[in-house]
Amino acid sequence: MCDFGRHDHPSTSLGAGHSKDYGFIVDTPEIRDLINETQRLMREIADPSARVEALRPAFSKLLSADGWLPKEYSEPDLTSGMGGGIGQYALYRAEDGSLCLFSLVIPAGAETPIHDHLAWGLIGVYRGVQDETVYRRLDDGADEAKAQLEVARRQTVKRGEFYTLLPPLDDIHYVKTASATPSVSIHLLANDTACVTRHRFDAASGIVTAFRSGYSNAKCADRLP
Repeated sequence: MCDFGRHDHPSTSLGAGHSKDYGFIVDTPEIRDLINETQRLMREIADPSARVEALRPAFSKLLSADGWLPKEYSEPDLTSGMGGGIGQYALYRAEDGSLCLFSLVIPAGAETPIHDHLAWGLIGVYRGVQDETVYRRLDDGADEAKAQLEVARRQTVKRGEFYTLLPPLDDIHYVKTASATPSVSIHLLANDTACVTRHRFDAASGIVTAFRSGYSNAKCADRLP
C-alpha cells in the first residue's frame, strides 16, 4: 500500500484547550447542527440515495454560513504529504468510522490526484472555485491494480454549490482549483475518509494504487483499514 499523503501531525487544540482526534474537533453550532441532522437521518432513512437527498438543506445551510471554519483549517498545508500544499483538516470524526466532516484546501492552480471515496456523502465549495472531472469505470474491477476509466462529465463548482456521492456512481474524480485564491471544499462522508484505504488512479496507464491520504490535523488509528 502506498501511503500517499499519510502523515501524523499533532492534533490541534481548539476551544476546550486540549487536543483530540475524534468527535467535534471543531465545535461550533453550525457543525453540531449538521452532524446531529446527519446522524438522525442515518437512523431513520435506510436508503443512501434518499438519505443524501434529505441532507441537502442542512448541508446547504452550513455552506452558506460564515465564521464557523477556523482560519488555520482554510489554508494550504505546505508540509502535507499529499503534495502541492493540499490540506485535509478533520472537523468531526465518529469514533466508529461511520461519519466524518472535513475541509479540503487546494492552492490556486493545484489539483488532487484521481481518487475515490468509498462512501456516500456530499461535497461542496465553501470558498473559491473548483473544476471537477468525474470518471466512470468501464472494467469490472476484477484486477485491483488496473482500471479502465473514461470521463463522465466535467463541471465548475462555485461557493455554496455541492454534489453527491453514491458509490459506485460519481465516486471517482479529481478536483482542481480554478480561482486565483485557494479553494476550500467541505466533505461530509460516511466513513473516516482520510484514514481508510482508498484508490489513486492513473487514467493514462490504468494503474491503480492503494493509499491513505491522512489528515493534516488528526491521526489515523491503526485499527482502521
